[in-house]
Order: sequence, then structure tokens, then C-alpha cells
Amino acid sequence: MEQSFKSSYRCYSVSLMRERERDVEKGGKIIMPTSALDKLTRTKIMYPMLFKLSNVEKNRHTHCGVLEFVADEGLVYLPYWMMKNLLLDEGTKLTVENVNLPVATFAKFQPQQTEFLDISNPKAVLENALRNFACLTVGDVVAIKYNDKIYELCVLETKPGPAVSIIECDMNVEFAPPVGYQEPHSMHKTSSDEEEDKDHEITSDSQQTAPQFCAFTGEGNRLDGKKKISDGQPVADQPAAHKRGVPNYDYKTGSITFIRTVRPSSENDQVMKFKFEAFSGTGEVLTK
Repeated sequence: MEQSFKSSYRCYSVSLMRERERDVEKGGKIIMPTSALDKLTRTKIMYPMLFKLSNVEKNRHTHCGVLEFVADEGLVYLPYWMMKNLLLDEGTKLTVENVNLPVATFAKFQPQQTEFLDISNPKAVLENALRNFACLTVGDVVAIKYNDKIYELCVLETKPGPAVSIIECDMNVEFAPPVGYQEPHSMHKTSSDEEEDKDHEITSDSQQTAPQFCAFTGEGNRLDGKKKISDGQPVADQPAAHKRGVPNYDYKTGSITFIRTVRPSSENDQVMKFKFEAFSGTGEVLTK
């Protein structure tokens, strides 16, 4: 018959163990006292050794493995990220109980920083970091170190249960969008962007259909009160369309061309054209 191990310890962060800080902080395992090993060996438990850590006062729990049994009597040392998840202070009482967990088949993580997207192969980085972990628990925020930088990932989902063992298993991994990540604006338009585009189209159509301003197009009135004599010319509703000029394709760099507009001739204003000839007058004789 399987027996269980359950005991209470004072917990401290592994930073107090300078010689083991690096090994414990990069994984999900704790350091327990030698007396715990004695109790476990006398208890018929299933291997590997997996434990449930509970902060009874805060109603928080997680799961972990054990790295070594070298802690002082009555004490356990935890990674700092694990103490944060359990809302533990230095010296807080912690309940440790051995458990059996199913082997993981799937896990989904959500990075807590958008900088995680800068990693070229995040799955390979995560796989290498999880080699120092024994368990995963839904809701935990685990910390992994890569290129001297700490990345935090929240465990969103695990299968086949809310807590799983990841020792010697084949597990499928997925990533949710990081916290604070936004899709590129050019790729996906939100509903507010579509409404702005519609408003812009309506404004453009109204500007095109609105009549253009033309100066001095009113009817006018005489100051003496008499009726204005109409010239018979209707007032145009729209100004004449602007005609674009024709570029001078024969232009040469360094030259200046003065363009003069020729006044169109009319039937009432004909100018007699004649050829100029010098000294073409009849002349007069001064003496008779």
C-alpha cells in the first residue's frame, strides 16, 4: 500500500545558499533537509520524487522536484520565482507533500515580455530550460534564463491535468501572444479603424459633390434703386475648368523663355496690319 509524506518547513530563498544559488534558480527544484530523505526512504512512494508545496495562509500551491537533501534541519530552499508564485516571505511556514502526477503531453505558455519574440528559436530555448524542471502547474509564472536575461512565462494550460510531470516525456508546446503585444496595424484593421475609413470616404465624397467657390457671382443691386440692366450673360454655376499648360519640350538648360499670351481678335476690334517702311512719306518743298 502506498504511503504519503507530508511535513512543514520554514522556507527561504536560495540566495542564502551562495554555493547553490545558480543551480536552483535556473530550474523548478528545491533543496530539502537530510531528515526528509530518511522519511521518504522509509515510506513506500513512487518515483520520481514529486512534491506539492502549499502556502495554507494564502491558499496558494505549486509542484516541484527535489535537487538535493543538504538543507539545514527544518528548512527548505526555493527558487525566488517559486516563492513569488506562492506569496511567501523569508521564514514563512510551508507544507511539503509528496504526490504522483501524470506525464505531460501538452503545455501552453504566455511570455510576460514582448522581448521574448526576439529569440530566434523560442521552442528550443524553452526545451533546454525545462530540463531543470520536474513539474508544471497551471497558473505558475516560471522564469528561464537566456543570454544573461530572465524571461517569465505563465503556464496557461497543461494536459492531461492541471499539474503534470515533465521528466522524460514528449510534450507538445504552444505559445500565446506575449503580454502587451499588438498586431501590426497594416495586417489587421480593428472596427474603429474601419469606421474611420468610412468617415473619410463620406467626407471625400461630400467634398467632391460640393460646389466650388467662385468670386463675384452674385446678381448685385444698384444704389439708386433702379433695376439693374442685365447684360444677358448667365452667371456660371461652376468656374471654368483649369487648363494645364503644355511643357516646353525644346527647353535647354541655361536659357530663359518668356511666354506671352496673344489677345484674341474680335470682329469689333480689328487692327489693321501694315508693313513698316522707313521714309515712305510724300514730303513737302520749303521754297517755291
